[in-house]
Amino acid sequence: MEALERELTVLYRRARASSGEMARQMHPDLEAAAYGLLVRLAESGEERATDLAGYFGVGKATMSRQLRALEELGFVSREPDPADGRAFLVRLTPGGLARFNEVRDARRAGYRSRLSAWDRTDIRDLARLLSRLNADTPA
Repeated sequence: MEALERELTVLYRRARASSGEMARQMHPDLEAAAYGLLVRLAESGEERATDLAGYFGVGKATMSRQLRALEELGFVSREPDPADGRAFLVRLTPGGLARFNEVRDARRAGYRSRLSAWDRTDIRDLARLLSRLNADTPA
């Protein structure tokens, strides 16, 4: 368990640093947490700000501040929610999605390069085990 704890600590530390780098590649003034928010919006298509806050475990004020920064940079837009006129749906703008895809594609190219000597079965096993760990880890 000690070796697992050590390796997970390194992985988490590097993941945080990587998110910061990805955010800076999107825009130099973007906070690291914003990259995860962009990933979520790219996956979901659109989502209410309150649902995003719940997903990330942050308060509404924190989410509002992060979304406002992304909106000012032109990466996201807010549209009234047709199901609830008091709420807004947040989505990536076409420009935000294009920039996100550029940054994500560069990140994936880095993974491909680092893992090029790995057996494909090992890569699939790693993805499967990480998925299992994520499913068993509380948010």
